[in-house]
Amino acid sequence: QVQLVESGGGLVQPGGSLRVSCAASGITVSLYRMGWHRQAPGKQRELVAHITSTGSINYADSVKGRFTISRDNAKNTVYLQMDSLKPEDTAAYYCRADRYLVDYWGQGTQVTVSS
Repeated sequence: QVQLVESGGGLVQPGGSLRVSCAASGITVSLYRMGWHRQAPGKQRELVAHITSTGSINYADSVKGRFTISRDNAKNTVYLQMDSLKPEDTAAYYCRADRYLVDYWGQGTQVTVSS
């Protein structure tokens, strides 16, 4: 059974930092394209960043230079380091693993940026 478990969300002030984690079981993250997506209330879910099995990384324009995605193969975990957070980064953040026609999602972790 595949599980993606996100953690690390919370409340942070504008300009602050937060790191969210996605711990995977049932799959090997290094074999999948691993991504972080987010969904704010009333908005569609959007891609934040992803890292492919070969290590290629892509970021949404809105987070370039502020967010960093990384992967720890030994821990089978993917991270999203978020710096210089803005109120518009407030959303539920979801981890996704996809490979060919297979697609898995985590349950999400809430990130709120507010003073």
